[in-house]
Amino acid sequence: MKLTCIGAGYVGGPTMAMIAKKCPDITVTVVDINAERIAAWQSDLLPIYEPGLKEVVEEARGRNLFFSTDVDTAIAEADIIFVCVNTPTKTFGHGAGKASDLQYLEKTARQILANSTSDKIIVEKSTLPVRTAAAMQRILDSGTSNIHFDVLSNPEFLAEGTAIADLEAPDRVLIGGHETERGQKAMEALVNVYAHWVPRENILTTNVWSSELSKLAANAFLAQRVSSINSISALCEATEADVTEVARAIGKDSRIGPKFLNASVGFGGSCFKKDILNLVYLCETYGLTQPAAYWQQVVNMNDYQQERFVGTMIKEMFNTIAGKRIALCGFAFKADTGDTRESPAISIVRQLVAERADVVITDPKALNNAKTDLSDILDYVTFEEDPYKAIDGAHAVGVLTDWECYKTLDYKKAFDSMTKPAFIFDGRNCLDHQALYELGFNVYGVGKSPLSHI
Repeated sequence: MKLTCIGAGYVGGPTMAMIAKKCPDITVTVVDINAERIAAWQSDLLPIYEPGLKEVVEEARGRNLFFSTDVDTAIAEADIIFVCVNTPTKTFGHGAGKASDLQYLEKTARQILANSTSDKIIVEKSTLPVRTAAAMQRILDSGTSNIHFDVLSNPEFLAEGTAIADLEAPDRVLIGGHETERGQKAMEALVNVYAHWVPRENILTTNVWSSELSKLAANAFLAQRVSSINSISALCEATEADVTEVARAIGKDSRIGPKFLNASVGFGGSCFKKDILNLVYLCETYGLTQPAAYWQQVVNMNDYQQERFVGTMIKEMFNTIAGKRIALCGFAFKADTGDTRESPAISIVRQLVAERADVVITDPKALNNAKTDLSDILDYVTFEEDPYKAIDGAHAVGVLTDWECYKTLDYKKAFDSMTKPAFIFDGRNCLDHQALYELGFNVYGVGKSPLSHI
């Protein structure tokens, strides 16, 4: 069997590397029109950072895992084609700001049609609106040959930072197909790929539409939990309750559970905001105004949390941060990844710059992406790999990503180098606030009572 993946990004690269590792009898080719990205996949410096990814790639690369820019040939030779192209939120036209931009998906479908000389199974791996498979099927069926295409939905449920563990032992693999004889055979072929290492009981099959919606719904439900606990964090600060204790009590309820109940500066990443807005747009399209407003509020609460974080900084630092050096520890949207897409840090930096603060950003993996995200304000931001140099002379430290290295910094050394009074704003509640207070810091967490010497 030959398997082709179109798109060598955060989903395509790791997923195909794991399939190649677990299925040595399958030839896996990952293709992308970005030659620089493909070259990186063929090197020792992979284009994305993910713990354990390099080892998986190196085990299979050159054996049955290949990377190429020759998309047309890879399409022609494939039995199964995974579509992992970008589906960002539209920035123009009808549905701008909420609907998914499907132009890359349509171009890919047309390219598959133009270069196919045999029957193929097409697997939607990109996050897509409900019933996108029908549009892809119509394009693929528009040809004049007798070639048959079977479109399946196989959404990813990876969490960046733990993607390799998620791929190695997934909670579930979801495959959606049509309830026809051909559709069932296509689903079984894909089931057999995953069954090389995933227990059959963890491979769920359903119809295409349920599979597509399940991906949007799963991300929406997770994001809703983050926004829910963040809404409570504001109340905790007003009432001197502790959000960590509240979350612990809530999480002990077996009907709710503890995951995604960590108050913070908000969620980020490529999926949550995009998928919720997509869900909002779908609800609006079907005239479901109240469900649309409900899910929109999850995004609004996320934005509010970032504005509130900056507001706390301004208020506690004597109502002005103009000209003050603020060191931000972390720019990636979460630890153990260099991904900065929709990172809360982007909004926070822009707000701080608007207040004319002297912003210094440090992050072990995300500085290059940060420079791209902030390309229009580079004159107002400094980037520093060494966190101690970033903190030197700072009036305040803001922790925006819970990297392990920030938990173990020598904060006595940091305190001694800072302008006094020295402030720490822990946007991830990942530091020992009492220990920092005893060193002399004025400490502010999310959803916690401040520890202040002022």
